[in-house]
Amino acid sequence: MSSSTTSSTFRRAFKSVTPTPTSTDTLRDRLAAVLPHGFKFAVYHLSTPPTKTEPLCSAPPDERPDKTFGESHFLTISIDRDHDAPASLKRASPGADEAKATEPRAQVLVFAVEIFIFTTAYSTTLFVGKADSTGYLHLLKLPKGTSSPIRQVTAIFLAYLIEHRRRKNTQTIVNLFARAQSQYLFPGSVQNDGKHILDDRGLVKWWCRVLNPLMEGLRGEAWGTPKGYLLVPGLEETDTRAFVPRTATSADNWVIGHPLEKISHYVDEFDWVPPRCLIPRYPDDPKSRFRDELDEEVSKRKQGIWKWASVKNLDQFWEMMSFRQECSSGRLTGFIWLVFNPTKKDTAAQAKTTTSTSSFDAPFSSHNPPSTPPRRRVDILAQTPRSNRGSPLKQDLDGLPPQPDRRKKKDKLKRKKKLTGPIISRPPKVKRQLRNYLLDRPTSTKYYYWPLEGRGAKVVSESEYKRDIELLLHLDFSTLDKAVGSSRRWISQAGVGADEWGASVLGKAKTQGTLFGSVSSGNQGAVVTNLTGLVRRKGPSQETGQSTAGSNESGPISINVLDAGLIRKKPKNKA
Repeated sequence: MSSSTTSSTFRRAFKSVTPTPTSTDTLRDRLAAVLPHGFKFAVYHLSTPPTKTEPLCSAPPDERPDKTFGESHFLTISIDRDHDAPASLKRASPGADEAKATEPRAQVLVFAVEIFIFTTAYSTTLFVGKADSTGYLHLLKLPKGTSSPIRQVTAIFLAYLIEHRRRKNTQTIVNLFARAQSQYLFPGSVQNDGKHILDDRGLVKWWCRVLNPLMEGLRGEAWGTPKGYLLVPGLEETDTRAFVPRTATSADNWVIGHPLEKISHYVDEFDWVPPRCLIPRYPDDPKSRFRDELDEEVSKRKQGIWKWASVKNLDQFWEMMSFRQECSSGRLTGFIWLVFNPTKKDTAAQAKTTTSTSSFDAPFSSHNPPSTPPRRRVDILAQTPRSNRGSPLKQDLDGLPPQPDRRKKKDKLKRKKKLTGPIISRPPKVKRQLRNYLLDRPTSTKYYYWPLEGRGAKVVSESEYKRDIELLLHLDFSTLDKAVGSSRRWISQAGVGADEWGASVLGKAKTQGTLFGSVSSGNQGAVVTNLTGLVRRKGPSQETGQSTAGSNESGPISINVLDAGLIRKKPKNKA
């Protein structure tokens, strides 16, 4: 299939590249477009609100770190256990069908992915934490040759979050660390024979195939020209290029290397930035652990120098990463980035407009998403005294005459007021409905954009989210019966207090084998190319009159047997 067909199909799958609050193209509709036709799935999307968290990167010396907000998203999909089970031959008793209709369906989780979103005033970063499957997708009994929908579901979910987190004049970054492991989110699933576990090379290729359509499908005026970066520690550039998907635009889309210097706004503001200020700190990330170990090497006296003892630049950092435990255990590991830079139109328009603090108080909408102001360069503020450097308001008030303190007058007025009269108690109010106070926060600020469409079906606190994930990591998915029981327990536990939990999705993708079911001939079945007839074997001689392999004629094949008299032995030379 050509790259133009893939790109156009990807755009049709997402309908539009600009999210709107009134759009009916929900995550449920997009997943239905890529799931197998006629099969029923249940989608569970759990998320947390934007919460202030630790900054990803350390600030340079004498600089304040970026204010950072973090979100957690967890998506899992389940199927019915007895989806295609044959009807029982026994005669059912009266009312048995009605009793079965009221009973809850026996579901089993088949796939899950966890994504963290970190937002600042300058960038939006999506870090793919974990993705895993249970291997029970074979219960659907999909036709032979049908590709697994897990790759399509992962790409759809990532693109959905990218679209609804896009801000003007702000970078959008997707980052992940690919490391082959038997199980991540579903304990005991490695014992399931139906689970297909990829090796280290296959996993890196799989993630590149997942992320490559994001660049081709979201390319346009609204997104500019995205770039993909791939780095496999210990491999040369020519060997790393073999993991990139072979498409018409892959050579221009992918770069072998890392973009750490291109995604940091400190590089544009300073002449030199310490390497430790360019390496982000993600949860369960090997480069973050290596960075912490390098920080421990520096003594407390030299902490202000911001220099490592053994690593002087990023090239040495990645060179030493190839000898780390995760990267040197005999398996390949890959670091992948997707960088969506702001368009030139947004950058030029932002440069013409003057920024002020009052501009952040204006209401935002889908047509006017929050924009990031350009930061003043440090060299301009080099002559500014440190006491007035961080507060422009103090600089304006220094020239004004001192004003009288009004706090004393207010305190005197408060002391003079005395309450008199009878004390009337207030009647207690009965709380008739549950209210999620986590939603009582602004949708748009200069640090994040949190639209309604980009939230999960259930929004929980950070502590409750960790409790649900911790519960999943203590369940058992080794057998089908245990997986059904574990799935039932997690779904009920995570859905406590939710009005609508578990959206039912009916698959609509009629074609399989290609990404998002895209076939140029329309909604037709998947065409399986049989190469058996094209294999040319060495056939018998023409005198026997038999046809060669690959012909349509069927008949007995003659076998030539050599007589014993035709075999000549080499005579022995007697000395």
